[in-house]
Amino acid sequence: MLTIDIVADIVCPWCFIGKRRLETAVALVREAHPGFVCRTRWLPFFLNPDTPPEGEPYLPFLERKFGGRAPVEALFARVREAGRTYGIDYAFEKIPLRANTLRAHRLIHWVQQRGDADAVVERLFVAQFQRGEYVGDIALLSKIAASSGYDAETVSDYLLSSADENLVRTTERQLRAMGVRMVPTFIVAGDKVIVGAEDPAVLAACIVDQLTRSPGK
Repeated sequence: MLTIDIVADIVCPWCFIGKRRLETAVALVREAHPGFVCRTRWLPFFLNPDTPPEGEPYLPFLERKFGGRAPVEALFARVREAGRTYGIDYAFEKIPLRANTLRAHRLIHWVQQRGDADAVVERLFVAQFQRGEYVGDIALLSKIAASSGYDAETVSDYLLSSADENLVRTTERQLRAMGVRMVPTFIVAGDKVIVGAEDPAVLAACIVDQLTRSPGK
């Protein structure tokens, strides 16, 4: 089984597109290799590590970061156009707050200790970019976990604690120390690194290359 690590942040719109492009790439690989099986593993990244725990107003933050409303609207237009191809309708206008994503990353980590986290990650992206929900809210995160079959109260208790906070932060620092500066970053089979929400054909070619390598290479 091939492992594909995805370094991402839930408040990164290109990470949502990257997820869909990876899914398309996997489907392309399976056309040529019907028995192909892979495991995805989501790893944490903080686009803005200084985001306060309670979050911050979304649009004003982006205007400060990109130099005004016009550059932000141009960015939104590019992302919307890229997302439509993969069935994503971004609703940036619905987002009131930019969340601190530590809790969301902890939830992903918690779920991955118990199984695959793709469904939870998908729901987090939908909450952030299509519903304008605040992905730093424990009640929302617990509800998202429950929608994937987990006990909401157990998840809430976990998120109310400080469990795994240091682990998530340490993992993120280690990834930065390895050179990760942009998300999404894909790491295929612990070896090949692809930076950015690449075209599915590029991702598929990388996966196939890893599949067809001789043992020990």
